[in-house]
Amino acid sequence: MEQSEIIKLGSLAYDKPKLMNNNPMHYCPGCSHGVIHKLIAEIVEEMGMEERTIGISPVGCAVFAYNYIDIDWLEAAHGRAPAVATGVKRLNPSKMVFTYQGDGDLAAIGTGETIHAANRGENIVIIFVNNATYGMTGGQMAPTTLIGSSTSTSPDGRDVSLHGYPLKISDLLAQLEGTCLVTRVAVHTAAATRKAKKMLRLAFENSMKGKGTSLVEFVSTCSPAWKLTPEKANDWMVENMFPYYPLGDLKNL
Repeated sequence: MEQSEIIKLGSLAYDKPKLMNNNPMHYCPGCSHGVIHKLIAEIVEEMGMEERTIGISPVGCAVFAYNYIDIDWLEAAHGRAPAVATGVKRLNPSKMVFTYQGDGDLAAIGTGETIHAANRGENIVIIFVNNATYGMTGGQMAPTTLIGSSTSTSPDGRDVSLHGYPLKISDLLAQLEGTCLVTRVAVHTAAATRKAKKMLRLAFENSMKGKGTSLVEFVSTCSPAWKLTPEKANDWMVENMFPYYPLGDLKNL
């Protein structure tokens, strides 16, 4: 379908964001990445920042994000996106710079980069997609995996005495003086998606106002790793993920 085409559903018309190209997405059915990509494209267009936005994509399921959103992108080593974004933003302060990271990338190998970029108050947006698993590499236990959850590396379930507690890294980042916005959202319903877009827009605006680091955590599903259908994965997320990672603002200055 050409970008100019409009999908019509009864009396409702939907126009695909112009920044979304026609490459078929590689994501699994029910994956949240496609919806989040759409929100990014819409916001960048609405802000008129098409020529001034730079995304940093490290290793993870969204490693090929540059194939889908027609803005400038840089690829970072695993976990190093906030460090790369720091250099990009400091050299190009007029640019709108964001990272796009999964929980294994941001909250495991990239914990140091994430915490110190936020502690410095770098004027970047960190988009954090938390599906509580290493989705790309086969569903291993991640720092965010819930207690009792069975994974390929914790077949008997996450055991606190062996693996520790799931890491609420957004809660940690909210305590840092360099962060101006830390919020949790989701895209499992239309209402939740509208709220997510509002908070993501605010994060981008904060970065251009020089207010410090904004982090938007998307609590998300991973149907293959969870071994559930997309519909049941959404239900499992609501019943299990939301109580441990509740939606809402952790910090909003």
